[in-house]
Amino acid sequence: MANTISYLVLFYMFSDCLTQCSQNDIKNGDSPPIKTLNFTQIAAQVGYAVNEYDVTTQDAYILKLFHIPGDKTKPVLLMHGIIDSADTFILRGNTSLAVTLSRAGYDVWIGNTRGNRYARRHIYLHPENDVEFWDFSFHEYGLYDLPAIIDFILDQTGEASLSAVGHSQGSTNFLVLGALRPDYNEKVKVLVALSPICFLANVKNVASLMLQSVSILDQIYQITGQEELFGDETSLGQLFRAVCGCKGSYSVCAYGIFFPVAGSDPEELEPDFFPTIVAHYPTGTSRKNAVHVSQLGIKEKFSNFDYQWRNVDIYNSTTPPEYELSNVTMKVALLVGRNDQISTIKDVELLRSKLPNVVEYKIIHHKKFNHIDAVWGRNMYKYLFPEILKVLKNI
Repeated sequence: MANTISYLVLFYMFSDCLTQCSQNDIKNGDSPPIKTLNFTQIAAQVGYAVNEYDVTTQDAYILKLFHIPGDKTKPVLLMHGIIDSADTFILRGNTSLAVTLSRAGYDVWIGNTRGNRYARRHIYLHPENDVEFWDFSFHEYGLYDLPAIIDFILDQTGEASLSAVGHSQGSTNFLVLGALRPDYNEKVKVLVALSPICFLANVKNVASLMLQSVSILDQIYQITGQEELFGDETSLGQLFRAVCGCKGSYSVCAYGIFFPVAGSDPEELEPDFFPTIVAHYPTGTSRKNAVHVSQLGIKEKFSNFDYQWRNVDIYNSTTPPEYELSNVTMKVALLVGRNDQISTIKDVELLRSKLPNVVEYKIIHHKKFNHIDAVWGRNMYKYLFPEILKVLKNI
């Protein structure tokens, strides 16, 4: 009942925008992007054949892994951020990061973490029927998902190590991996961390308010018995796409949601491309993952999940242990933007001071570079991708 009421309230709030969106689509002869192309189909449109694999983790989750074949001696793994998927690295087609790396001769692998549209499977659990399926956060991404993906790739290529590019929480996962499973540091030649998330003490403006409000959302979700956040078939996910999935909603959704949270850069995220983003983002994660991220900002520590009164039973301590960043000995390149409201320069500099093997620290020269430009910006091939290629080449 509460879920229905919340849906109706949100629908009423955005009804004007929804009507405008529908009228615009009819006027322009466009169809709302309801049924969208998947990763393999997008790649095929720009002339790239993709291999698909199912990777099973130690705790029985089944993750879809995409592969654009190249030089097997140069494997590179791309990992997406929160409520995102592998799609984010190919949405720009010929000017996307996946295609750019493939053209440069790399053997490109694009991963997915449990809970998104490509990773809603488990050997024993069902995401619709078993709440246990959603008992994870970025902790499990680093502890289980990344090791399974990395080992699969190295087995397929015969290489001892690979390079990696992580966006936002995609970088967080590697930090958890290096801290908790130090043996994997040798399996990662270098991590190129785009707008990395670790410390969130200096998150700005609307993004800061969002972190503070997650506890309210958490309570609502617990009351209504919901564990999946922004999944493709959830009410909130469907409403978001209905409201924001056309050009006519750009002024409301881009300027009202995306830019206030990530940083404003309309030159890089144009109205014509906006519906493509909304058709693919957001995709699902767990309530617990959102709460864990919010804890990083509220507690200003890079720590394990805070179970509050259960901490003593789980950790034998009243507070959750911090991830030991001194264990993260893999080479790391940190790329950050002045206009990033989430991964701020101050927080990335703090991360830089904690990591023992930072090989590159770069503030992107594009002054409006924000948190989402790294994957969706239309000119990233000009001023970001050369920086990534330079790091990969020099390692």
